[in-house]
Amino acid sequence: MRRSVSLFLAGGLAAAPLAVPAQASAATTTAPTAAAVTQSKPFSKFKISVKHTTRTKRGGKITYYVRAKNLGPHYADYYWMGGKLPKGVKPTLRWGGPKGTKCTWEGQWFWCWGPLQLEKGETDWLNFQLTLKQGTRGTVAAKVGVMSFDVDQGMENIDEEELERLGIKGYLWLKTVKTQVVTPPRRPGRTWTPPPPVKTYNPPASHEETNKKKDT
Repeated sequence: MRRSVSLFLAGGLAAAPLAVPAQASAATTTAPTAAAVTQSKPFSKFKISVKHTTRTKRGGKITYYVRAKNLGPHYADYYWMGGKLPKGVKPTLRWGGPKGTKCTWEGQWFWCWGPLQLEKGETDWLNFQLTLKQGTRGTVAAKVGVMSFDVDQGMENIDEEELERLGIKGYLWLKTVKTQVVTPPRRPGRTWTPPPPVKTYNPPASHEETNKKKDT
């Protein structure tokens, strides 16, 4: 079910906003594509931590290492890790995650899901590395973390259209992280500080994902 719902989310069948719980102070306010209604107490709350490349050169790489801890009160089995990627990136990225993880990337939204539920107190992870286009300058921002849905037991076999009609309750737990694109000076002799090497933390595996809508 996690797989079919993820394709439903990525397919653009709905565009209603997701709820942003008050506990997620760094979260964004809208979702990529999802049917959802507001609810004050989600089935599972998430604590998000992110390590990422803070400075890189033009055309350089940015690595994100995202961890999501389920604070409960219940286990989570309808959640996705990823988020909204910066504009001005090449349409192929590398990612790594727990065994069985799968991903989809459409537009600026990149989401991954695994086959198992996350018990209260457990932590899931995802890392991915993207490459900037040469023309991308300034500071680029990503919003990464978790998108979760409150799906009751007994709804496992409901198709996507019915899920949309029912208005499944969904939430975003995202953090905004920024990377400065450093440009060498045009005039020789000017001093400048080059960006540090990209930290790989837990290097992305050999998995590659290509953007289905190359509008990045």
